[in-house]
Order: sequence, then structure tokens, then C-alpha cells
Amino acid sequence: MNTQLYPLLSTIETPADLRCLDEESLIEVADELRRFLIESVATSGGHFGAGLGCVELTVALHFLYETPHDRIVWDVGHQAYPHKILCGRAGSITTIKKKQGLAPFPKREESEYDTFGTGHSSTSISAALGMAAASAAKGEDRKCVAVIGDGAMTAGMAYEALNHGGDLDNNLLVVLNENQMSISPNVGAMTKMLGRLMSGPTVTGIRERSKSMMRRDSRTWRFMSRWEEHVKGMVMPSTLFEELGFNYLGPIDGHDLSTLVRTIRTARDVEGPNLLHIITEKGKGYTPAEEDPIKYHAVGPFDPEKGVVAKPAAAEPAPTYTDVFGRWLCDMAEQDDSLMAITPAMREGSGLVEFHQRFPERYFDVGIAEQHSVTLAAGMACEDVHPVVAIYSTFLQRAYDQLIHDVAIQNLPVLFAIDRAGLVGPDGPTHAGSFDLSFMRCIPNMVIMAPSDENECRQMLYTGFRHKGPAAVRYPRDTGPGAEIDQAMQEIPIGSSRSLRKGSGAAILAFGSMVQPCRQVAAQLGATLIDMRFVKPLDRQAIADAAATHEALVTVEENAVAGGAGSGVNELLAAEGITLPVLNIGFEDRYIQHGTREECLHLAGLDTEGIQRRIESFLRDGPLAGIRRNAVS
Repeated sequence: MNTQLYPLLSTIETPADLRCLDEESLIEVADELRRFLIESVATSGGHFGAGLGCVELTVALHFLYETPHDRIVWDVGHQAYPHKILCGRAGSITTIKKKQGLAPFPKREESEYDTFGTGHSSTSISAALGMAAASAAKGEDRKCVAVIGDGAMTAGMAYEALNHGGDLDNNLLVVLNENQMSISPNVGAMTKMLGRLMSGPTVTGIRERSKSMMRRDSRTWRFMSRWEEHVKGMVMPSTLFEELGFNYLGPIDGHDLSTLVRTIRTARDVEGPNLLHIITEKGKGYTPAEEDPIKYHAVGPFDPEKGVVAKPAAAEPAPTYTDVFGRWLCDMAEQDDSLMAITPAMREGSGLVEFHQRFPERYFDVGIAEQHSVTLAAGMACEDVHPVVAIYSTFLQRAYDQLIHDVAIQNLPVLFAIDRAGLVGPDGPTHAGSFDLSFMRCIPNMVIMAPSDENECRQMLYTGFRHKGPAAVRYPRDTGPGAEIDQAMQEIPIGSSRSLRKGSGAAILAFGSMVQPCRQVAAQLGATLIDMRFVKPLDRQAIADAAATHEALVTVEENAVAGGAGSGVNELLAAEGITLPVLNIGFEDRYIQHGTREECLHLAGLDTEGIQRRIESFLRDGPLAGIRRNAVS
């Protein structure tokens, strides 16, 4: 770190060094930290806007609390870059999200200051409360803090934790950071209430009547203007939080460091559960990020002077699977007025921007509330409309009970468009869609599809939409192989595969994204290749025929081996009394760490090289080799 550019920040190796400074120095520390964050992310890319909005808060918390003895839990962790910088990782911050570099979110294995591993939203209050309860039970003098955004407060889990926290009466500080943003603009009644109360007639009336009694240039008028947010706090959602058992403070300006330090110090020294409500600006201190917080939520490397410059579009840019879904959704909506689209706060990520613009009355963004999104869809399906739930694989995990109880048991026609299936790359294991085939395959009534190219994706979405029960189409965060897309939509027969190559020796049964790397492998080995297309129901006849005409079967999927598509093939063979060597290739019993998607696939052995190596080893050294040796002897 350049000591001339960052004279104070360069002296801080740990928060203990920060606490050696006098309070008057903190504003300069925050200024240096913000400039260093901009410089670093401009070099490496990464989550950006949320960290800029939390600079002052991060400085204040580490100054006032004896971390790591005292615990700070950052919800999601998008905002944790300043925390990592102050906690000994400034020199490696540009490695964030890269292979063998810093994790994109707080990670316990990385630092003792990362008290809880995060990545999904709305977990911080529960985790911090658990820490506080454990410390109290052990008689430890420890403070615990949860930092949560207003976007994450749309999830029911946050209120479950608040309800319990008020009852336990442990020493816990919840910092509610209101910036009106998650990734997409926040939605929901809580967010609207916060905004409404801050600008409503009661607060406005108090403000205007008070100011009308003062000279505009008077000291009192200036004081009133300065502390306007504090006055509003008297009629804000304090009632809600205080009824839950929390002592409410705020709202205050989260960028006013002196006020922030004074208020947090007060909260720290008050026994029991406290909630501090702060108002911040996502992207604070970097004008382009302030003006476009969605664009600057996460960025690649950029020129700090110019901001993020859009790359010139290719003549015919290759569509991602997300693009294919977004275009199909609009096309389908034009044909069928009953189609409704639901997303849990992922409009941009799931490809719903155009649909929202064209069909606003049929678009439902429920905020960060995955459980609600699924049951909302179930309720719609009961009334003869056709809901489509656009959701990331990793977030569908959060609505597993609703998937079973509310959709599948009732056999309701809900289509799940599952994005980010398999490895996602830089966001790491918290965001990987490693388990959806395993946790969905065991659910009765489910139809599960995995496209191998863009056209299959489009036709599978149509097939799932027309199906009279729950259906899922899962696809990766990636472009496809460049298949020509047939704009006409045709149903694919449920449970049908397609043969891509006739060979001998081994038959490769490939699912979804793994069909493409298996093409080259099959050609090299002279093997048969089948695009299975359906994970449930499987093509029983195709599997039986392959088993009867080949020496071994190989299943390949971008999902956990345990309970996945390959397990389904094994179960089918056992049920049919068919015995032959089978190799299941997928994610082994471990988490794949962050890197590029290509690097992660390589680490998992799911690139062409890794798949071929596994199959060659299996055929050479596996049970088939033993069978051949015994036959010769």
C-alpha cells in the first residue's frame, strides 16, 4: 500500500491498530479506505457499491468493538470488502473472487475476523443472536453485532430472529442499513413503509411547522435541518422493533462518522437487544456508482476516471441461457395471457427486465423472499393461471419445503426456470447450484429437464409450461454452444432422450451442460453419446438398450454425484435387474471453491480433459478390466 496516498490506512494491519488512533482521525481513515477500495476494485473487479456505502459503518464498528473477541456478522457479505481491508487483507484484496484468492464473502476459514460464513441473505441476525446466546450461557463478556440491509429485511427469517432476539434479551446490536437497494431495487411493504414514513405528512408537517418558527439563517434552523433524520425517528418504525423487544435508535446518517460513533457507543453500552437504523447511499463517494447502483453492484475491472465503459456489442452476440429464457418468456406471454412471472429480487440476473417492461401487470418481484415466491406461485396455480418462477438454483434451496408441501404434493402446474445451475465461478460455493437435481429428483410429481443447447432450453421451457404438474428446467450461467434456435415452440415428449453418437464399448449418458464436453470425449473414445434431456422421468428404454449393447455406462452431470441424475440411472438398473459397470461423474463430496467458471469446472474434473481422464481410467483399471482379466484366465 502506498504510504503517501494512504498515510493512516497503511498503518492499520488489524482493527487493534485502528483502535490506537484518536477518534478525530477516523474521518480521514474512512476517506482513505473509500479511495483505496475504489482503486482496488477498479483493478480486480468485484462487488462494489455496497462496500462504498458501508465504509463509515465499518470503521465505527471496528473502532468501538474489540474484534475479533466481539463478533460482527455481515449479512450476505457484498459490503464486506472494507471489513476485509481493515482486518489484515488489504495487500490481497485485488485477488478477491479469483482462484486461490480471497473469498467473495466473509469466510471463517479465511480470517478470525470473519465470524460467520455468508453469501445468502437474511442470516445475520439469527447467527449473531446464536453467538450472543452461547456467550451468555458460558458467562462470557462478549458483544455481538448483526449488520443487515433493508433488502434482506424482506425475508421472513430476519423477523423470526428479531422475534426471538427480543424474547431472549441478550446483548445484541442489529444495524439496519437502509439504502433502498439489494441487487434490484427493493420492493415490499417494509421498504415502502420506511420511505413513506420518512416523507409522509406527519413527519413533513412536524418538520415544516418547526422550521417555519425559525429564521432560515438561524443556528436553530441549521441545527434542525442537520438533525432532521433524528426527528423523523420519533415516528418511524420504532414501534415495530420496540414491540419485538428491541431498543430502537435512529434513523441516523450512516455517513456521518462522528454521529455514528457516538450512537453506536451508546448502543454498545446499553444492555439487551438494540436496533440501530442508519441511512446510507449505495456507491457513496463514487459518482457513477451513486447514479447507477444496479450497474455498480458488481463490476469487472474499470478505469476509475471513466467508470465502467460498456463493451461494443458483437454483431450477433451469443445468447446466454438466461437470455434464451427471457426471450421465451416474452414470446410465451404473447401467446398465453395466463402466464405470470415471479422472481425473488433477481429481475436483472434472471432475465426479466424486458418482461417487466412489456407485461408489468403480470410481473411479480417479491423481494428476497424465496419461500413466499414458491407458495405465491402455488396459490396462482390453484386459480388456473400459469406461474413461472425464475430463481437461481442456490436460492431455490431456501424454499425446499414450499416446493414439496405447497406445489408438488398438490401437483400444481408451476414451472421453475432454474438459473445458475452447476458452478457459477467467482461467487464460489455459496452461490453454486450443486444440489438441485439431488433435492428435486426425490420429489414425486416433479418433471426435471436439463438442456444441452439454446434450442433445447427454449423447447423445454415450453414443454414444462404446458405440463399439467410441477416442472423444472435447470441451466447454467453461461452461453450455449451456439445452436440455432427454432422460434416455433414444440413440446418434447416427457422422458425422452436423443442419441447423438453411436459407438461401442462405453455409452456416455450426459445431462444438460455436460453434453458439449462429452461430444469430444465420445469421439476420442469411440463411445456412444446420449443426450438424456430428462433427469426425471429418465428414458428407461434408452438406458436399458444402452446397457444391453455396451460393456459399461458412464453418467456425467454438473451436479452432486450423491443423489443426482447418475444415482437415478443406478436405481433404474437395479430395479430392472441389469448388472454392468457404471461410472458416475459429477461433483464429488466436497465444495468447489471460487475462480472462473472454466477454472472451477477443471477443478471439479468436469471439463473435456477431466471427463476423458476419468473414463479412460475407469475402463482401464475399473471393474470392467477385472471382468476382462477373469474372462481371459
